[in-house]
Amino acid sequence: MNKEQAKTRIEKLKEEINKYRYAYHVLDQSLISDEAVDSLKKELFDLEKEFPELITLDSPTQRVGGKPLKKFEKTEHQIPMLSLNDAFSEKDIYDWDERIKKLLPEKAKIDFYCEHKFDGLAVALEYKDGIFTIGSTRGDGRVGENITQNLKTIEAIPLRLVDYKTIKTDLIKKGLNQIAHFFDKGMPQDIEVRGEVLLNKKDFEKINEQRKKQGLSLYANPRNVAAGSVRQLDPKITASRNLDFYAYELVTDLGQTSHEQEHLLLKILGFKTHPENQKVTRLEEIFKIHQQIEKKRKDLPYEIDGLVVIVNNNQYFKDLGVVGKAPRGAIAYKFSPSEAITQVLDIIIQVGRTGILTPVAILKPVQIRGVTITRATLHNKEEIKRLGLRIGDTVIVNRAGDVIPQITKVLPNLRLGNERKFKMPLKCPICNTKVEEDPKGIIVRCPNVNCPARSQENLYHFISKSAFDMRGIGSKLINRLLDEGLIQDAADLFDLEQGDISPLERYGEKSSQNIIQAIQSNKEILFNRFLYALGIIHVGEETALILAQYFQQKIGLNQNVSIKNLIKVTSRLTLEDLGQIPMIGPIMGQSIINWFKDKKNISFLEKLEKKGIKLLPVKVITEKGKFKDLNFVITGVLDSMSRELAKEKIINQSGKVQETISSKTDYLIIGKNPGSKYEKAKELKTKIINEKEFLKML
Repeated sequence: MNKEQAKTRIEKLKEEINKYRYAYHVLDQSLISDEAVDSLKKELFDLEKEFPELITLDSPTQRVGGKPLKKFEKTEHQIPMLSLNDAFSEKDIYDWDERIKKLLPEKAKIDFYCEHKFDGLAVALEYKDGIFTIGSTRGDGRVGENITQNLKTIEAIPLRLVDYKTIKTDLIKKGLNQIAHFFDKGMPQDIEVRGEVLLNKKDFEKINEQRKKQGLSLYANPRNVAAGSVRQLDPKITASRNLDFYAYELVTDLGQTSHEQEHLLLKILGFKTHPENQKVTRLEEIFKIHQQIEKKRKDLPYEIDGLVVIVNNNQYFKDLGVVGKAPRGAIAYKFSPSEAITQVLDIIIQVGRTGILTPVAILKPVQIRGVTITRATLHNKEEIKRLGLRIGDTVIVNRAGDVIPQITKVLPNLRLGNERKFKMPLKCPICNTKVEEDPKGIIVRCPNVNCPARSQENLYHFISKSAFDMRGIGSKLINRLLDEGLIQDAADLFDLEQGDISPLERYGEKSSQNIIQAIQSNKEILFNRFLYALGIIHVGEETALILAQYFQQKIGLNQNVSIKNLIKVTSRLTLEDLGQIPMIGPIMGQSIINWFKDKKNISFLEKLEKKGIKLLPVKVITEKGKFKDLNFVITGVLDSMSRELAKEKIINQSGKVQETISSKTDYLIIGKNPGSKYEKAKELKTKIINEKEFLKML
C-alpha cells in the first residue's frame, strides 16, 4: 500500500471508529462488537506506525500517547467556570424562585431545565476547527490545569466533532434553523464544551478490590478516584481507570436560545448527555423529579448528589448575572445529607481571624460517607439554644451537601442525667479580654486586635521550614482551618484528623492524608528549631541555637531535654543570666524573659507537651567552631542532607548562613540545579564549593 492509499484508508478507518464511538457513547447503541472495534483500531495503529507522518491529533490511536508529563501547565478560562449555590429543601427552591422573579420582567415566563448533579470532576473542552485541542480542570474558576493528554484517554470525549454537514442536516430536522446557519461554511473555529468526568461505581469497586489485594488503603469514593485519575502525570494510568464523561454546557454561542437547545446541540455535535435531563414548567415538577431520582440514587451506575436546576431561557439566565462565584439562574438542589448518630464529648471555643468566638462540638469519632468526623461547628450561642444541646448529648450529625459536618438534632430521650449545659465565656479564652456581643446578641467577638488567636503570623512561622517544617501546609490552609474553627493555636494542629480536612473544598482524600502525615511526623523536633518556632520577638535561628545550648547546660546534660524542664528553667530566668550569653543584649534578653513569664505562653507550652511533642537535644558547643566569622550561602539540592540540616551544621560550627549572595559571603555551597545565586557568586568571585568539599570542611 502506497502513502496515498494509506491516507485514504486511514481516513475511512477513523470515520468508521468515530461512528461506532458516537453510537455507543451518545446513542447508547452497540452497532458492532467491542472486538470488532478493537480490530479496526489495530489496523489503524499499524498503518500509522508504517506512515507516522499521517498521524493526526484526532486519531483514535492518540487517546493514550506520548511520554509522562513532568508537571501540568496552567490554562486560563476565557469565561469563568462558576460553582453553584445549594438548596436542601423545597422551601429553599421556592425562595430561590422568588429571588430570581424579582430580577426579571414582571411578565417573564420562566421554565427550568433539570439535570443530574454528577459527583465527579468538572472539566472544560476546547475545540479548534472541530478538533479537540485543550482540556482543563476548573481550578479556581479562572485558571485551571491543562490535562488534555489525560482527557484524550476517555472514550466518551470526542477527539473530532461530527462533520459539519451532518450537524447542519440534524439541526434542520430538529427545527433549529437559527443554529444551522452557523455551519453553512464549515465548522465554527472555536467551540467550548463543559462537563463532568466520572468513575462508574463498578469500576470503583474493582479498583478497591485490587488495592485490597495489594495491601493498600482503600479509596473513600469514586469522585476522589476520578479527580486523582485525570491529574496523573502519566496518561496510561488515567486510561487504565476507564473513566466516563457527560457534557452539560455549551459555552460557545451558536445561536441557542435555551439550555434545552444546548443539550440537544451537544448531542448532535457528538457528546454524551444524560437521557433523563428534561425541561419543566412548574416547581412542583422539580420536586417530583428530585424525589424520583433520590429514591433510585443507590441503583444508579454513578454517584450523584442532587439535581441541578437551571433557568432554561438563556437570555434570562444571562440577565440574572452572578453573585459571588455562582450564577443566580442556577441552583444545586442537593439530596438529604448522609447522617449518623454520635455523642458530643465537649464544646470548645475557637477564636477566628476576625475575633468571632465560635462554639465547636467535639464529637465521638463517626464515619459519614467514608470520612471520619470528629468536630462540628455550632455557629453561635443561638444555634446551641435552638438545638437544646448539652455536653454529653447523643446527636444526629450529617454532612450538609455531603461536605460540612453539622448537628441537626439532639436526642434528649437518650440522656443519662450527667449532661451539662454550655455557656458562652464572658472573656476571650485566649487573651482574657472581655468579649463583646453584636446588637442582636448572637455574635460574640474578642475586641483585642492583638489577641494571639487573631494573628495568623505566629501560625505561619510555627509551620515554616526553619521551625516545624510541616510541608504541604501553607497559609491558605491555616486560614481555612482558623475560619472553620478547627484550630485556635498551633498546638491544635496535632489534634487534626483526616476527616477534619478532607471535607474542605479543594482538599481530597490523598492531600488530607499527606497533611496529617506531615503534622504527625513532626512531633519530634530539634530543641533549637522548637525555640525558633515559638516566635519569640528578636529570636532568630542563630539565637535559638545558642539559647538551646544554654538551656541544655542549665537543665543539665544528665536530664532529659523536655518542654516540662524548659518551663522549669525559664521560670527562674533573669536578665543577668541571659546577659552572659554572647549575641544576647538587654532588649533581646527582656523579650525572652517576657515571653516565658506570660501565662498564656506557658499554657501553650503545656498544651504542646500534652500533644506529645518531644524535644531532641542539640550539640553543645563549648568553644568556637571551625567556621567562626565565616558567612555561607546554600543553593541547589544537596544529596546527603537537607539544606536546613546543612544550615544547622554551619551554625553549630559558629558560622553564619545568609539568604543572599553579597560581598561579605565567604562560601557558596552548590547542590544540584543551582539557581541565580551561582551566577552572582561568579560575578563577585565568591569561593564556590560543592557538597563533597563542604563535607570535607565539616
